[in-house]
Amino acid sequence: MKKILLAIAALLFFIPLRAQISHTQAGDIDEAASAILKTASNKLNGKAVSFTVTMINKNSEKKETARMSANVLYCKGKYRVEQERQVLYGDGQSVWHWNKDVGEVTVSKIVDGDDDLMNPAKLLSNYKKNYKEKLIRVDDDGTAVIDLTPKKSKSYHKIRILVGEKTSIIKSMELHNYDGSRGEYRVSNFKQGVKTTDKDFMFDQQANPAVEVIDMR
Repeated sequence: MKKILLAIAALLFFIPLRAQISHTQAGDIDEAASAILKTASNKLNGKAVSFTVTMINKNSEKKETARMSANVLYCKGKYRVEQERQVLYGDGQSVWHWNKDVGEVTVSKIVDGDDDLMNPAKLLSNYKKNYKEKLIRVDDDGTAVIDLTPKKSKSYHKIRILVGEKTSIIKSMELHNYDGSRGEYRVSNFKQGVKTTDKDFMFDQQANPAVEVIDMR
């Protein structure tokens, strides 16, 4: 991944509220939204990062119905997502899903187009393939509000991303469903430059010999 472009970062400090649209053969591109997401993506895809994601489900009346958290480790397409009773590993080619309640790991190939909503880093890295971006506004505190609309039919109609203008770090994501319910993904404890090895992104069979591995690749 390329390093963060300082020129783009400087540009973001003066983004106007009016959208900047380019017309291409592939469709219209919101240049302001694209620039913000590119800088945020570079932030996530430079050195290894770790962060906590708290997912909050709300019904159509905006009342909270469920809450859970996951710790994420991410490095250039590889990731580990740890929840209380399950762990998801991805090494760029395969995914290991460790269900601790049943003592079982399922291994499968990574499928292009997977949302990986508990992993904002991976979603942001691949957003151009699956979504159309639009800058909605920049709030007084410098938070950029951007909507991603799926290019293909999904159970939701948009993902709203909030990005800190000065830090270029995702603050949260909101998944808006057609029935009016939504899922919120709040990012906290963001750390950059975390030390990792390839083993961090694969299930360790030797360290967990009692766990059954089902390989579906």
